[in-house]
Amino acid sequence: MAASSELQLDLLPSDPLLHILSYLSFRDLVHCSYVSKRLNELSKHNPLWKCHCCKHWLLTDADRLQSGLSWYNLFKQYYSDLGQYIKYYAVLKKAWEQLKSFLHQRCPRMITSLKDGATELELNDIEAQIDCKLPDDYRCSYRIHNGQKLVIPGLMGSMSLSNHYRSEVLLDVETAAGGFQQRRGMRRCLPLTFCFHTGLSQYVALEDAEGRKKGESFYPCPDQTAQDPSAIDMFITGSSFLDWFSTYVNNVVTGEYPIIKDQIFRYVHERGCTVTTGDITVSVSTSFLPELSSVHPPHFFFTYRIRIEMSRSASPEAACQLDSRYWKITTSDGNVEEVHGPGVVGEFPVMTPGKVHEYASCTTFSTPSEYMEGHYTFHRLANKEEVFQVAIPRFHMVCPPYREPQTPTKASTSDTTHVDDDDFCHKDDEDDRDDFGGLRRINMVPLERSSCPRFTL
Repeated sequence: MAASSELQLDLLPSDPLLHILSYLSFRDLVHCSYVSKRLNELSKHNPLWKCHCCKHWLLTDADRLQSGLSWYNLFKQYYSDLGQYIKYYAVLKKAWEQLKSFLHQRCPRMITSLKDGATELELNDIEAQIDCKLPDDYRCSYRIHNGQKLVIPGLMGSMSLSNHYRSEVLLDVETAAGGFQQRRGMRRCLPLTFCFHTGLSQYVALEDAEGRKKGESFYPCPDQTAQDPSAIDMFITGSSFLDWFSTYVNNVVTGEYPIIKDQIFRYVHERGCTVTTGDITVSVSTSFLPELSSVHPPHFFFTYRIRIEMSRSASPEAACQLDSRYWKITTSDGNVEEVHGPGVVGEFPVMTPGKVHEYASCTTFSTPSEYMEGHYTFHRLANKEEVFQVAIPRFHMVCPPYREPQTPTKASTSDTTHVDDDDFCHKDDEDDRDDFGGLRRINMVPLERSSCPRFTL
């Protein structure tokens, strides 16, 4: 019976068999190659493996021609080198290519800071050095690019507020290993990023420990109310390296994060957070600053960037000047506060057709989420008696998910009060922080909360 079945299979024409094989995964194709001599020959058909090379390794015809190999052998070559990462490689490779293409157009100097990929041997040596296994998605990404050089601006985003500046570098694996944590509260955590100005790092948990889940990325946040210095809260930034990195890249390449002075700023523009009143449009984007925030005591620091634009089609008589601002602030516990003040960040911008005015300001809350809305009051330049209001759309500020340590020791918890001070920041951040050449390789030391800049607003 088996011989009869094999005979029947041998008699079938190739085209329908190849069509059936085209629906199989690469693993199933390999399995088919062991069934019979006929399937062994058909399962190595070049077009079948071209599809898998494109799907899993993002290879092109040019790549194959350069290699001089068949698609089947080219797949085998890549699989022998990167097979353990096949679950992640295409997504991460595509993310890196999209990011580099975007940076080439918008922030070309960042491209030169990227390092070539690490080898398997180098990653294995790092695992032996820290005595801990690196996540496969992390290893896969670092096979593509081994982080970046220790330069400014950092690849993983910047933030600038008056006398506060942050720019996070994506660490190469060797530097990251120097900051691998074994102390209580941060056991088995590897730094992903580092900021020279604040000492801020994002970490990835290499094992389930102390309330953290393996693979999670987070900002550590020391509990200032605890007697135990190892009590560290966490602002969670990703469920895995793949989630963390691909989400960030998507925000960059889709324009969610604006490019300001050749740097990526991690402001988020809430969909629909734009409103037009007459000839003037106001839009708002926001960002959470973990380095100036804490869970205990509850103190959540946000910055928001506002863009005010007068339509190019407005008549010259529509020219006007901003006189004052009004805010209505609602916290997640239902408290409402109203704030009135002259101008914005100490300025009284004049708006003319086509004019754009942008400024950044900040606020703090004792609740992890809140929203603000309000209006500006303007007067016409041609007639100061003509006063009118321009709406500011409602925008939400929500801190990332956070987690407390498994066994926190609390001394006391005090409430902080909301403060909104538009004079804290100025319209343009003049300091580009461009020239930070010659920075040496450093061992990472996690930032203690006491050394983090604090502002009294």
